[in-house]
Amino acid sequence: MKDVVDTSALIGYRLKRAQISLRSRMDEGLRPLGLTSPQYACLELIQRRPGASSAELARAAFVTRQTMSTLLKGLVARGLVERSERACAGRAMPTGLTAEGGDLLRRASAVVREVESRMISRLSDTQVEALGEALSRCAEALSAD
Repeated sequence: MKDVVDTSALIGYRLKRAQISLRSRMDEGLRPLGLTSPQYACLELIQRRPGASSAELARAAFVTRQTMSTLLKGLVARGLVERSERACAGRAMPTGLTAEGGDLLRRASAVVREVESRMISRLSDTQVEALGEALSRCAEALSAD
């Protein structure tokens, strides 16, 4: 008989479970603001990288260019994001937040901070720091050639 693996003991499984729980809580908190987690991430990235192209935003958000294009179109239609009429260089159309987008992002960021605070509420400061360091090292190990 084969050994049965307890998936709850696997780090990858635990990481995915935490990610799904985080996403679910973020979506619950953002829903009253009319946002999804990917839309929030898009607004956050635009604020941090004003003038970034949709391809740059897609890479930073870990989504395809097509997905980012869809997100941006929806945010532009809602008046939260503006895109230049002309590309500054090449074909890239720089993006930026509108005043309304900036205001909504501030409210959404407060929601996300609360969710993240809840997520780490059972950890000590030392554990939070160690977790952040460990996650960064895991990502670096998987990104290494």
